[in-house]
Amino acid sequence: MPRRVLSGLRHRRNWAQLVRFLAVGGSGFVVNIAAYTAAIHLVGLDYRIAAFVGVVAGVSNNFFWHRHWTFGAREGHAGFQAARFIVVYGVTFIIGLGILQALVEADTARVLAQVISQIVITPLNFIGHKLWSFDHGIVRGRRGRSGR
Repeated sequence: MPRRVLSGLRHRRNWAQLVRFLAVGGSGFVVNIAAYTAAIHLVGLDYRIAAFVGVVAGVSNNFFWHRHWTFGAREGHAGFQAARFIVVYGVTFIIGLGILQALVEADTARVLAQVISQIVITPLNFIGHKLWSFDHGIVRGRRGRSGR
């Protein structure tokens, strides 16, 4: 494990931030699963396309709340943060899509498979957003240690 991650595990404020991340993520998760389920059952989309619809709906909710509440990165440029945020979600979406497809091909119910894939990628999202999307050192134009 990288030294920065191990160091971060020792700080109480990082654990509080993780709780906020999970709360926001929980609301985004509900939005994601609702949009995914509607796209499959009401619109009749393929589960892979429905997964994309769910992620777009969830990401829209999560960016605002993570920026303002979870990571307190309001002073950074929202456009740059949004671009990094989308890259992190794009990478984890691809990973989650692979998990989803493997589970569906193993005869797991499509909605349950989406739930499982989203749970599996959550730690990757947290680390990506904490260390890159909303990192205060990057946000303020500094690399390296960000004073946290």
